[in-house]
Amino acid sequence: MSAIVEIQNVTKTYGGKVTAVDDLSLAVEEGEFVTLLGPSGCGKTTTLRMIAGFEIPTRGRIMLAGEDVTDLPPYHRQVNTVFQDYALFPHMTIQENVGYGLRVAGVPKSEVGPKVKDALVRVGLLDKAADRPAMLSGGQKQRVALARALVRQPKVLLLDEPLSALDAKLREAMQVEIKHLHEQLGLTFVFVTHDQREALVMSDRVVVMDQGKIVQSGTPSELYDQPASAYVADFIGNSNKLRGRVVDIQGRQVRVKVLGTEVSGLARQNGISVGDLVLMTVRPEKVQLLVEEEEAGSASLLSGTVLDNLFHGSTCRMEIDMGEGEPFVVDLQLRTALDQANLAAPGSRVRLAIDPATVSVFPDDGAFAS
Repeated sequence: MSAIVEIQNVTKTYGGKVTAVDDLSLAVEEGEFVTLLGPSGCGKTTTLRMIAGFEIPTRGRIMLAGEDVTDLPPYHRQVNTVFQDYALFPHMTIQENVGYGLRVAGVPKSEVGPKVKDALVRVGLLDKAADRPAMLSGGQKQRVALARALVRQPKVLLLDEPLSALDAKLREAMQVEIKHLHEQLGLTFVFVTHDQREALVMSDRVVVMDQGKIVQSGTPSELYDQPASAYVADFIGNSNKLRGRVVDIQGRQVRVKVLGTEVSGLARQNGISVGDLVLMTVRPEKVQLLVEEEEAGSASLLSGTVLDNLFHGSTCRMEIDMGEGEPFVVDLQLRTALDQANLAAPGSRVRLAIDPATVSVFPDDGAFAS
């Protein structure tokens, strides 16, 4: 595969003072589904708008299929954008909405009808062709917006938080629909969201941004299991955080004095030395709750007092007081009613085993304080 979108050392500054995107470089391969992920103000939407042509970089270049499009207006770029507010014309039928861009572009009328029909078939809305937007649900409106973007056969489809206006259940259904649509079409999708769960579900690759820069780029599993920084570990999914001082290092294996005991983990960054203060993170579902006299084996052992059990259907989140800081949480799979009945009650003492391979260790810069 070759890069179809190349962002080369792009900076975007507003008013000469506010830097929204800071010397960012990114290549998107043809046919890839890439998600720009981060909190509000991280620069992800500005980056998308520069690819679309709605914003011009202060410095740097935007390349599309090998062509420099940095200064080209949106209508001269082979990209289309799907917005979160749908941007449908209320007085037009669905068929007219989808065909609008083709008509404006001067596509012969004889070609417009078949193209619109094909786009509506792809999103499952051919039976709504004569309806107007007011007659559709939120999910159906979003599919119309997708059809309108796809009908002109862009090289790249840009999606700017297109699901943020939908309720949770419909949002999940649309995530699957868009993922399947990408697989069927083989087009390049660049998606923007602040929802980390959405990014993990849909993407081939997730690009995590903070303060206008890329802090990590990788597959969903790489970001979740091998975060490159404490910021990524905290932003992607849920993590327990433990602070302590390094007592031993063997290669990447780091042993840390924490909560009156020693916990081992893997260094995710260079430059950690014996005696340093570090931050350790571990996912709630990676922690094993030991029963009775069960041994921890090669795992690190922690103990605490159960504060609460939060029932989540097939799982239960156990909150545990470790003696300092915020509660330590463990996500337990509930396979039977007996599992739920046998949960340790609030006030009970429990022992936890933590596999060192599931623990990430970072220099403690004071971020994410308890």
